[in-house]
Amino acid sequence: MALENIVKEALNALYHHPDDAVRSQADQWLQEFQRTIDAWQVSDNLLHDASSNVETLIFCSQTLRSKVQRDFEELPSEAFRSLRDSLNNLLKTFHKGPPKVRTQISLAVAALAVQVPAEDWGDGGIMNWLRDEMNSNPDIVPSFLELLRVLPEEVFNYKIAARPDRRRKFENELASTMDVALGILTACLNIPELKEQALEAFASWLRLRHSIPASVLATHPLVLTALSSLTSDVLSEAAVNVISELIHYTSARNIEGFSVHMPLIQVIVPQVMNLKPQLRDSSKDEEDVKAIARLFADMGDSYVELIATGSDESMMIVHALLEVAAHPEYDIASMTFNFWHNLQICLIERESYLSLGNESLIEAERNRRVQVFRSSYESLVSMVSCKVQYPQDYSQLSKEDQKDFKQTRYAVADVLIDAALVLGGESTLKILYMKLVEALSGHQNGDMMDWRPSEAALYCIRAISDLVPFIEAEVMPQIMSLLPKLPHQSLLLQTVCLTVGAYSKWIDAAPNGLSFLPSVIDILVSGMSMSEDSAAAAALAFRHICDDCGKKLCGSLDGLFQIYQRAMTGEGSFKVAAQDSLHLVEALSIVITELPPDQAKKALEALCIPAVAPLQEVINQGPLVLGQKPAREITVHIDRLANIFRYVNNPEAVADAIQRLWPLFKAIFDIRAWDMRTMESLCRACKHAVRTSKRFMGVTIGAMLEEIQGLYKQHHQPCFLYLSSEVIKIFGSDPSCADYLKVLIESLFSNTACLLTKIQDFTSRPDIADDCFLLASRCIRYCPHLLFPSPVFPSLVECSMIGITVQHREASNSILSFLSDIFDLGKSSQGQQFVPMRDNVIVPRGASITRILVAAATRGPPKFKIGNRGICSAGAIEGIWVKSFGVG
Repeated sequence: MALENIVKEALNALYHHPDDAVRSQADQWLQEFQRTIDAWQVSDNLLHDASSNVETLIFCSQTLRSKVQRDFEELPSEAFRSLRDSLNNLLKTFHKGPPKVRTQISLAVAALAVQVPAEDWGDGGIMNWLRDEMNSNPDIVPSFLELLRVLPEEVFNYKIAARPDRRRKFENELASTMDVALGILTACLNIPELKEQALEAFASWLRLRHSIPASVLATHPLVLTALSSLTSDVLSEAAVNVISELIHYTSARNIEGFSVHMPLIQVIVPQVMNLKPQLRDSSKDEEDVKAIARLFADMGDSYVELIATGSDESMMIVHALLEVAAHPEYDIASMTFNFWHNLQICLIERESYLSLGNESLIEAERNRRVQVFRSSYESLVSMVSCKVQYPQDYSQLSKEDQKDFKQTRYAVADVLIDAALVLGGESTLKILYMKLVEALSGHQNGDMMDWRPSEAALYCIRAISDLVPFIEAEVMPQIMSLLPKLPHQSLLLQTVCLTVGAYSKWIDAAPNGLSFLPSVIDILVSGMSMSEDSAAAAALAFRHICDDCGKKLCGSLDGLFQIYQRAMTGEGSFKVAAQDSLHLVEALSIVITELPPDQAKKALEALCIPAVAPLQEVINQGPLVLGQKPAREITVHIDRLANIFRYVNNPEAVADAIQRLWPLFKAIFDIRAWDMRTMESLCRACKHAVRTSKRFMGVTIGAMLEEIQGLYKQHHQPCFLYLSSEVIKIFGSDPSCADYLKVLIESLFSNTACLLTKIQDFTSRPDIADDCFLLASRCIRYCPHLLFPSPVFPSLVECSMIGITVQHREASNSILSFLSDIFDLGKSSQGQQFVPMRDNVIVPRGASITRILVAAATRGPPKFKIGNRGICSAGAIEGIWVKSFGVG
């Protein structure tokens, strides 16, 4: 009994010792004990020991349950029967003991049954054994009922270490004994104190979805008892669980599928509909209302195809679901959201009507159904729109509660989109506009207007923006006229700004859209000055406005530049964060794109000034100051320049700008080449300049490549390789660039090959490997005439053979893509002429490459080794194999 006593002492220390360290040590020891093979016998002994306290009993029952679930194969095969009998005795012993202990033992027996075939269990399988035990021990029936309940649940418990085929067989074994289970449960209905347990167990067995005929279930005593117990104070919870499972049981994928379940559906639906008045009963407990609402939501989800036909009977369910959606508690109302989404799909999607065949019939039936449900969706819009209103104490809520409220708003927005898809954007907009008007006229507290209803209405209006036609001319002009009159409360202003951004395309398309732009811009400026959140919303909206109304704003460039300058420099009260300022950079860049070329160059120069001036100031202070500046103080300005080069779609203007700014960039390259963060930012800016300017880059591209070629030898920054791959993509096929590109790739590849000489090098610098072989693949595609004759090609292949097994997704994929491109070279007309050069390098190494690839595929490396392209082209490998060994 030494080990049993140690377990007791450890449990006593865990629950009662005052020292945290001792409790932690006891907990650790007990966890390790549970993983030992001794835990089987010790737990069994302590459970049979009458002196064990509740803490010991709970721990040992949990241990025994987990051992059966996970470690059953530790035991010799002959141990099964004694384990089964011991667990059976424990069920009898604790039939009036602690419920937690009884539940754990029931779960242990169920887990044992999952893993032991019926023929090995004996007595005709667990269900027949259980029936015989219940007949022999009538006073212990409640314990056996709990076991009966958990048995089907354990089919889907994947903590049990049963093989998939055994799990499927166990499910079939239970399904084949469904009659036995239902017979036991029906008999238990005659004992009032067992009714609740019997119904809970029945609900559990229904989850097996065994094909009991609906006509049989419609008159089955268990079903009738559940239906009659829906209004019972004692049995209602168990009854709801049964009816919920029956509703799921009768669901089908199409109208024809419902016909076989109709006898049961016709019994269930009227009984559930009788509960509708309880949804409005204020005397009802919230949990009771939630249970009833759950049944209506289940009916909606399960019978949506039937409901979508628009019959009188189905509309009764829809009206009940509207009552659920109108419930003030969001947790209850939201139960219906999935139904409204699925109903919208059934009403709108063409697939729902394919059985009609004829297009005219399809269109006529779709219009009829939409008309039937129109008023329901109109009511839904009114009901749910108020659920996005900020609570009075929002600012006092915890961050978690605020996050939950935002999720509520997102969910309501989805429902509004579903409604707008049925009603049309214009009709939905009219309903929400009336909500806004109502909020502005009715929610007054003395002289102070309550901003929350207005914000809620605007949030909903913004949610459906994608479904409002650009030609809408009745409501949107009125909304746009109202926006400047709203109070400048932070959360309200944030939503106003986001609404402006959401309707930027409408503003551009509207005949009088130009007249709204000044007031809209004023609103956004106010948003940038209110708070960081409203500033973020305003900056994003500013970007959308400039993107969609760029041509209209060309004449207002001076005013836009003033806003931009203030935001970039933080003048006045502007609160635009650095990350959000990029939206303003993008916005002005898009407007500049619309300018004539001569104006665009001047405007681009002015756009760069707020980013260039701080950088130039730091550079003027000398190399020491530049080298010591925190990276963020440098990259914030470089990132803005990168966005300018990316979004000003004027190649000549950008090429002119990058040529003018190259001395500044070179100074940063020279002094901060050691700083990865700054180099990544600078290379990103150069990348966008190259992409936009292309062949207008002129001499700047040569200077840029010479710079990174020299710096890579010293600092080995991966971003230098990535920038080079962008250059290869654009200039690789240009004969005039061949000389300096050849020097570039030979320098970069030879230096990289010296860095990556063993697999540990790949593991420590996977970013270098990733960008190196990305560059190599680009060379194969865009300038094979430079790569394959080069003396670096063999060393690059050798390098790939070393690194192919690197445990890094991106690096591995780049290497495999490189090899695949090599093997597939002959498939392109451009590459065929280089096949002999490739073979001179690859064929002598063919056997080694094949062994490495086969080993990588069969050794069990990470899943990412075999991606969309496979390890590499199987046909190409076969070709290399033939050339290497002369066999196929």
